[in-house]
Amino acid sequence: MSIQKAFQTLAAPAEFVVEEKRSRFLAFLFPIADRDSADRHLAELRERFPDARHHCWAYVIGDPEQAQSAGFNDDGEPSGTAGKPMLNVLLQRKVGNVQAVVVRYFGGTKLGAGGLVRAYGAAVSGALDNAEFHTLQPLSTLELLLPFALEERVRNFLHTQGVTALQAQYSDRVRLRLDCESRKLDELTSGLVDLTSGQIIVRQE
Repeated sequence: MSIQKAFQTLAAPAEFVVEEKRSRFLAFLFPIADRDSADRHLAELRERFPDARHHCWAYVIGDPEQAQSAGFNDDGEPSGTAGKPMLNVLLQRKVGNVQAVVVRYFGGTKLGAGGLVRAYGAAVSGALDNAEFHTLQPLSTLELLLPFALEERVRNFLHTQGVTALQAQYSDRVRLRLDCESRKLDELTSGLVDLTSGQIIVRQE
């Protein structure tokens, strides 16, 4: 996934429970990178809570201010009373690469459209209040060309910078391909040049 500008996402899953007129709304938040991850989390919760009346969900992939993909589902609740308010909370709180699932156990008393909107929104908002966040930074892809004798030294340096080579090819030289945070690109490049006394070629793809 290409990131054009920094945005916040979850550092770890989070949970919260709302009770309203004996109905219980169990909110679960997950960090995700694609729709397949969201589908797996939803399937796991359906299996974990098979007797729940509803498993409503919403997700945002990418920057929440310009999402690459977003969606929601009311799972049998009246249209617009569950998934959409859940999605609205995620967007208003500006969280990306995130999925929210709210599992509802019906308490026997109908809450009405307004009550449902408030309950589902509150469940997601409460889970976000409990969550820890980190910032996803834009990435640049680099290709490094270097002599064989310098490979171990370069890999060790990359490790200290929190960067891991994605691919390695060997011919007359070592060719490494990696992603690094765009904001650290100049610092990383100058560090590699100094480390190898200019024997490395750094290309940005």
